[in-house]
Amino acid sequence: MSLAETQLSESLLGKPYDQLSPLQKSVIDLVAAETPTKGHPSLAPDERTFLERLADQVAAVGGSWGFIFGFFVVLVGWVLLNSTIIGKNAFDPYPYIFLNLLLSMLAAIQAPVIMMSQNRAAAKDRLAAEHDYVVNLRSELEVMHLHDKLDSMRERELEGLIKGQTETLELLKQQVAALSKQINE
Repeated sequence: MSLAETQLSESLLGKPYDQLSPLQKSVIDLVAAETPTKGHPSLAPDERTFLERLADQVAAVGGSWGFIFGFFVVLVGWVLLNSTIIGKNAFDPYPYIFLNLLLSMLAAIQAPVIMMSQNRAAAKDRLAAEHDYVVNLRSELEVMHLHDKLDSMRERELEGLIKGQTETLELLKQQVAALSKQINE
């Protein structure tokens, strides 16, 4: 911890550096070091395993309107095939017990796969939200830091103006005194 980080945390966040959260400390460190923030997590290379990518693909297909409409067509086809087209020699007659078994197995497999994909998406969203927080906090702190610099520059400028006016007033007083002396003589 350097003096700059201590001063920044005190002036910008109003807390000692030691009392900041790890995330706030990382932002103060970035501001003090004047280094850019890491890239957004969505720009990071894809490090998912084959099974994770497969789960994401299953979730993308299984959670789409195309899947719902396609599956509806398959169900209607199954019912028509077993009820009317094949008739008495149907491999799955009404009440479609084999179809029910297939649907139950599909639901039993598809639900956990979709949940795994959603968990990964939620974790990625958390990382993105944390990154956004760091960027926003850093931007806010940088703006506050710039305001402080501008305020100190303005104070120095005002001090210079006041000093210049004081000197001008003293010169004017001296000239008025000299003119008064000349007029009285």
